[in-house]
Formats: sequence, structure tokens, C-alpha cells
Amino acid sequence: MSKQAGPAGWRLRCRGHRSPQAGAESEEPSWPGFTHQPSERRWGASLLTKPGAPAVERRKAVAQKGERARRKRLYGMASAVKTGIGNFQASVADIYRGLQGFNSFKRTHIILQHLGMSKHTDAAEEVLLERKGCTGVITLNRPKFLNALNLSVIRQIYPQLKKWEQDPETFLIIIKGAGEKAFCAGGDIKALAEARKAKEKLIQDFFREEYILNSAIGSCQKPYVAFIHGITMGGGVGVSIHGQFRVATEKTLFAMPETAIGLFPDVGGGYFLPRLQGKLGYFLALTGFRLKGRDVLKAGIATHFVDSGKLDMLEEDLLALKSPSKEDIADVLETYQTKSKIDEDKSFILEEHMDKINSWFSANTIEQIIKNIQQDDSSFALEQLKIINKMSPTSLKITLKQLIEGSSKTLQEVLTMEYRMSQACMEGHDFQEGVRSVLIDKDQNPKWKPADLKEVTDEDVNNHFKSLGSNDLKF
Repeated sequence: MSKQAGPAGWRLRCRGHRSPQAGAESEEPSWPGFTHQPSERRWGASLLTKPGAPAVERRKAVAQKGERARRKRLYGMASAVKTGIGNFQASVADIYRGLQGFNSFKRTHIILQHLGMSKHTDAAEEVLLERKGCTGVITLNRPKFLNALNLSVIRQIYPQLKKWEQDPETFLIIIKGAGEKAFCAGGDIKALAEARKAKEKLIQDFFREEYILNSAIGSCQKPYVAFIHGITMGGGVGVSIHGQFRVATEKTLFAMPETAIGLFPDVGGGYFLPRLQGKLGYFLALTGFRLKGRDVLKAGIATHFVDSGKLDMLEEDLLALKSPSKEDIADVLETYQTKSKIDEDKSFILEEHMDKINSWFSANTIEQIIKNIQQDDSSFALEQLKIINKMSPTSLKITLKQLIEGSSKTLQEVLTMEYRMSQACMEGHDFQEGVRSVLIDKDQNPKWKPADLKEVTDEDVNNHFKSLGSNDLKF
């Protein structure tokens, strides 16, 4: 958050701020045309009271006094902005440090990008919606916060997506993330936890409107191209995976790590995960395993792979198309993929383990899956067992049921099911405890309730799938 609206069109910018919470000295904000000059202030103040001072000098002193007052107001506003930024930056830094200490998971430092989102609400700039020729371009524009989704972003994208879908002059929709680090790292989970504690309506509105957007992308009649360059997790998967084309680069990082915080892989995870090859989707959902680069393509998450250095050229060529058909777009993507050589000959990271994964995760209960893994003494098996045993037992059980049931449902049916699950999780213990452990107290030692798989009853699981009646998700 580098700027904040000020009076009459000017903007304040805090530069070079270092958070006092991090132990750094507080610095003066740097303003265009403004330098802190205390000696001049003292001279001006004494001149106003000096007997016999020339009229010109007195007028000059009066003007300087007014200028000092103006500067003081500006400085006060700057301090307020700087303090807010400092508090937020310190908070995010704390989250990074906390998750990096979650040593039981070699992969879970990535959960940070999925969980530790900002409360930044500069709605005018957090998402860019532009018409370029015959293409609608959506840019998630919060690079400092890994292009996190919040309710404001969702409420801006959805109506514009529907307008472009119905516009006869729009032939293509592109979605991308600003910056080099992330396409979209997820949603503001910490804010949801706080809203749940305060019994705020956000816990209904966010999930409902996010899932409606996911459905709209899945049913969009216009070709939809997502550049999933960088971190792509949780909500970022939801605004990409359901479109016709997903373009990965060597910097793409995909994961669905929700079971580590008492949630489940939502945004249609119950639809696309069980449809991946073999039992790969079950493995990704229950362990939070991360995929990088070409592996995202080989897993079936992405439809195409392009070297990141050619992504801008690809976008330009797509924008240059005149009234393109789906086939025209596919031809351009195929051409770029053919020219992309990074990791071209590298085998799929899980290729040697797929037979084991298909065998282990073919069971219909988590208990049996764990028994299957325990029978294998390979280092890969031991690592997966260690990870699964750290996850919320309730999350593991509801996620498995979600995938089994979702394998035969439509996307809208899955999203309706997942909305019911989301509301049950918001009311349960484990989500709040997971957020506490990872983001608030940062002890990385969640106390799940129930703490053991055998204590999670069928009734507990089924309660996450009960109809909400008039409060069910409606499209």
C-alpha cells in the first residue's frame, strides 16, 4: 500500500519506510518539494515578535508561518499513513517468520502466501479491468500482497466478466497478476477468521460470491486465458482452473494446502482434483504437495507452458488477433509452447511415485490410506506420512469425502457442496485453531479437536455436507 487518497486529487507517498515494530528508527517521509528545516522555522518564529522588523520581512514571516502549518498538516497525515503501513508490514513479516518455523513441513512455508493476506482496500487500483481491442483484460493488481483476492476484488471482476461475455465485440478474456511473484496466492484467510470471531457477514459473503465467480468462469462462453505465472494457490486456482486455457511458466508454483489450517481445497477443488490423472488430485489435496513449472502442465493443472520471458510477447500476439475463435487462440498458445525450451526434457516430479500414489489413495477412508502408506518404508512414503499426520483430522476426512462425491458432480453442484462445507468449517474449531497456530500465536502446534482420526465420527463429517436450506448457494 504505497499511496492513499488525499484532499483534492493529490496523493501522499511514504518512501523508504522502515517499520518501528521491526526495531528500525522512524524516518521522516520524503515529499516532493518538502525538506524538514527546523532552523528556518526558528528564524521565522522569532521574526514575528521582533520589534521594528521591516514590513516586507514580517509579511514573509507570516507566509512562512502559514507554510509551516501546511507542512505540519502534511506531516501529520504522512505519519498516520506511515504508521499504518508499518503496522501492516510488521504483521506480514511476522507471518513469514512464523511459517518458516513450521519445520515439520518442507513445503508449508508456501502456506504464507495463501493465508497471510493484507487488509489493503484501495479498490480503485487493486484490480484493473481494461478493454484492449477485442479482448477484456483482468489484472490482479496487488503485487505487494501477492495479488490476494478479497471481497472487493471479486465484486469488481464478476460484473465485468458477465458484461464481456455478453458483449458481441469482446472475443477473448485474459486474466493475469501484476508483478513477478504471484498470479494470485489465495484469499484473506486471517480476515475470515476475525470475521468469524466477530460473527460478521463476511464469512457468508466472501465464500458465496467467490464461488459464484468460479462458476461464471467455468461457464463463460468466451475463451478465457489465465496466465498463472508465479504463486497460484487457493483462490488463485479458483479464478484460473475453470477457464479454457491456463498458461504456466517455469516460475509457476501450484498448491492447495488448506488441510493444514482446518479447511479443505475449495474453489471447485472437489471438481477438478478428482479428474486429474489417477489419484494425483487426492494426493495433492490431502498433502498440500506443491508443483512447479512444467510439472503444473504435466499434472493437468495448466493447459500450456510458455517461458516467462516470452509471456509479454504472447499477450501482445493474443491482443493482436482480430475476432479470434477458440481454435485461433489455441494455435497461438501451441506455437509459443513449441518454442519454449526450459525444462523441456525434465520428467514429471511424481512420475516415479505415481504407481504408489494410485495404490495408496485408492482407499475410501483416510485410515486405510494411512495404513497403505505405512506398509511402504521408502523415504517418499515416510515424508508423506509425516505430513498427513500433521493435518487436521477433520479436514482430512471431509476432504476425502469432498473428492469422492465431487468426482460425479457438475461444477455448480460441487460449489454448492463446498459452500456448505465452508460454513461448517467457519463454525467449527479447527479453522480458528489453524489460523491461531500459523498466523496469530505462530507456535506451529495446532491443537486439533478432535485430535485423532478415530475420534472424527461419520456424523461429524456428514454435518459439513448438510443442506443450508434457504441459505444454500444459489447461482
